[in-house]
Parts: sequence; structure tokens; C-alpha cells
Amino acid sequence: MPVTTDIAGPSQKSPSLRALWKVMVYKKVIMLVRYPVNTASEFLTMIVFFLLIFFGGQAVAGPTLTESLGGIIVGFFLFSLAIMAYSGLSWDITREAQWGTLERLYMSPHGFGRVMTVSTLTNIALSFVWGFLLLLVMMGITGRWLSIDPLTIIPLVLLTLMSVVGIGFLFGGLAVVYKRIESIFPLLQFGFIGLIAAPAGSIEWLKILPITHGSYLTRIAMEDGVRLWEFPAWELGLLGATATIYLAIGYVCFLRLTLIARKRGVMSHY
Repeated sequence: MPVTTDIAGPSQKSPSLRALWKVMVYKKVIMLVRYPVNTASEFLTMIVFFLLIFFGGQAVAGPTLTESLGGIIVGFFLFSLAIMAYSGLSWDITREAQWGTLERLYMSPHGFGRVMTVSTLTNIALSFVWGFLLLLVMMGITGRWLSIDPLTIIPLVLLTLMSVVGIGFLFGGLAVVYKRIESIFPLLQFGFIGLIAAPAGSIEWLKILPITHGSYLTRIAMEDGVRLWEFPAWELGLLGATATIYLAIGYVCFLRLTLIARKRGVMSHY
């Protein structure tokens, strides 16, 4: 029998890959629209969380809060994006295991890694919409309007999220093997808060940690209006290198863990 899945040309592969993208996007949008109460409550929860930080900070710090308000807004913006970027894949795998469809995804002709990669990229795209809406609400509430240059912010945030996605792939692999790992997520959220708030500008070695360097550069871009091409080349190079390394490590761990799940025969179990 002739083999067609691996030797098909680009013209044969592209319609199928486009179909995969369309299905993933459609599925994510349907999940948001079909359960509007859950979608709205998640968004309102983030706003209430920010209001607690903002008004609580005003009560404690008073006028001095104004000096760090821009950093708080940028940090919360990145925090919301990071949460969706790393937990989305693990939640998707957990739900697919609950629905009994995880093994079907593994048997997809696209390959399990490609399916999960498209799912992750779709999550990131939707998280950008979610995050920028939240950013506008936060700036409207506080009256502190930051510089939002898409040519600067989008590349910086994407590079920042690449390291988070690497962490997401790692925990996605753990979800394939152990299925329920959501109890770890709150601990990681506290870790992300620390990484986002870390003083990377004064302690150089912190820049090799995930999120930290990207958070530092994004904060400068949005508070001071610095454009992407105005940053030192070595700063952007370091951000790109660390993001790529964390993403590669996470993806390799994900593939290894899926093989472990297959060898144990627990791919379709929940």
C-alpha cells in the first residue's frame, strides 16, 4: 500500500492543517460562547482581583502607589496572559481525558505534538484578546494610560510567553500521565507573581529566569514608551534565547511524557 501521510507535498498538507486550525479555533470560541456565565465570571474574577490589589494598595500605601501603578498594571496584564498560556494546555488535556477523546487526538494523522501545539497557539491568540480587554479596563479604572505600540508590545509579550508555554508543555505532559494535576496550578501562580515582579533591572542574573526579562522589557516599553528597535540588541537576543530554550525543553519533556503514558497504557484512562 502506498504511504501518503508522510510524503504528501505542501499542497496536500496545507488544506488539512488549515482544517485543524479552523476546528481548534471553532472549538475554543464555542466553549466561550456556549457557557457565557462561566466566561463572564472568569473575566470578572480577574477584574475583582485587580480592584482588590488597587484599592488595597491605595489604603496601605496612599499616594505613593501612583509611582508603581504602571508596573502593577503591566504585571497584572502579563500575569493574566501567563495563566492562560501555561494552564490552557493542561486543562485541555484534562478535559479530553474526561470526555474520553484524548486517545483519538493522539491517533490524529497530524501527530499529537502538532495538535497540542495548534491548541496552545489558539489559546495564546484568545488570551491576547482577553488580556488586552483586561488591560483597557484596568487603565480605565485607574486613569493611568500606558503606551501601547503593537509593533513593540506584541513581539515582547510573545517572546515572554514562549517560556511560559514551555512550562505549559511540561505540565501538559504531566497531565497526560497523571491526568489530574490542577492542584499544582495555584502554587505556580504565586511563582509567576514573583517572577513578574522580580527586579531584573538591578539583578542581572534574574534575566535568565522565565517571564522575568520579558516582564522587565515590557514594563519599560509600556511605561516609558520605548520602541522595540530602541532596546539594546543584546537585551532582545537574551530574551529570544531564553524563551527558545525554555520552550524547547518543555516541548521535549512533553513528548517524552506522552511516550511514557503510551508505554504505561494510560493514554485513554482518567
